[in-house]
Amino acid sequence: MLNAFYKTHNYLVEHVRVPARRVLMDEINWSDRLIAIKGGRGVGKTDFLLNYAKEMRVKNPELAKHTLYVNLSDFYFTEHTLVELAAEFVAGGGQVLLIDQAYKYPNWSRELAQCYYRYPNLRIVFIATAVMRVVEDNKDIGHIVRPYNLRGFSFREYLNVTLGLKLPVYTLEDILKNHVEIAQQISRHIKPLDYFNDYLHHGFYPLFLEPHDFSESLLKMMNIILDVDVLLVKQIDVSSLPKLRHLVHLMLQQTPCSLNVSTMADAIECSRSTTMNFIKYLKDARILNLLYPEGKNFPLKPTKVYMQNSNLCYATFTREVDPQSVAETFFYNALHGKHSVNATDRSAMFIIDGKYNMDACATTPHKTGIRYCAIADLEQGSQKNIPLWLFGFLY
Repeated sequence: MLNAFYKTHNYLVEHVRVPARRVLMDEINWSDRLIAIKGGRGVGKTDFLLNYAKEMRVKNPELAKHTLYVNLSDFYFTEHTLVELAAEFVAGGGQVLLIDQAYKYPNWSRELAQCYYRYPNLRIVFIATAVMRVVEDNKDIGHIVRPYNLRGFSFREYLNVTLGLKLPVYTLEDILKNHVEIAQQISRHIKPLDYFNDYLHHGFYPLFLEPHDFSESLLKMMNIILDVDVLLVKQIDVSSLPKLRHLVHLMLQQTPCSLNVSTMADAIECSRSTTMNFIKYLKDARILNLLYPEGKNFPLKPTKVYMQNSNLCYATFTREVDPQSVAETFFYNALHGKHSVNATDRSAMFIIDGKYNMDACATTPHKTGIRYCAIADLEQGSQKNIPLWLFGFLY
């Protein structure tokens, strides 16, 4: 049976499209024996896994011969277990098992743990949906798994993909201290503002690379998130789906916004506690971002609710998109992967890592220089006024 899996593996690896090499590829310690690649739907997790196998053919051809990609939604697993497949794989010299669609397999975490302990020379890398809490709520593998998060394209990655460039990553400290020089260097190659609005509209998800209407693809993806990632993985009754969809619609209409839980609960005809749980599920599924003061978190009510990324701001045709809302949404999304982003009781919108008070603005404010300000219509900044697009170079 392994021959059929190897045939599929070889075909997929040979034909995977690699539009851009993701930064995460170099951040993972691939020698760990159990690795989870988490991420929201549509960010390219499967292609990332196949790209790893493809790179291995060049960097370590011998190991590549003993690497196998397996999709656990294969009908083979209706009569056979993952442990059985791993046993046959290891017996044939297998060393690296790449697993997709783990959430569709019953007892996936228990059998991953069994494989981990039974076959000490086997390395396993598996894909996890964003809502799977592989560490926090998982007694089988929580203490042995090493999770990593794959995000959607940064603005830097979007530019590299669309223009064939190799623009580098900058740290937050680099940007805050040297943004004038960095922006000048980048502007020698391109005019970032010529591409920034396109990225805000459709550049976060690799969906824009496919020959389909992006808006339709985004809508389809969002529905799959609700139908599968939330309902199936969180084991919510299907009767709740219309309420979840209604809640997403309300968020698309209102975010960024303060959260009036009672009003939302009344609108979707749910209790306050159920509504807050739904909001948490949508956050876990990478549809929403919740902004809290420092030291606060769920189940407390957030200070503000955002769509998870700027592309989602355009997912409805019943609301005119506000540039200020998009600017704030982009800024929060760009920073929260590697930095703590919190609400502040001061006049600034955000406090980053507990020390940088920052605003995100669609246009240059009247009062400048008081605190850092990320400005959307600025190509090159000065002092504490920084181009918003430059924060898209953090990964």
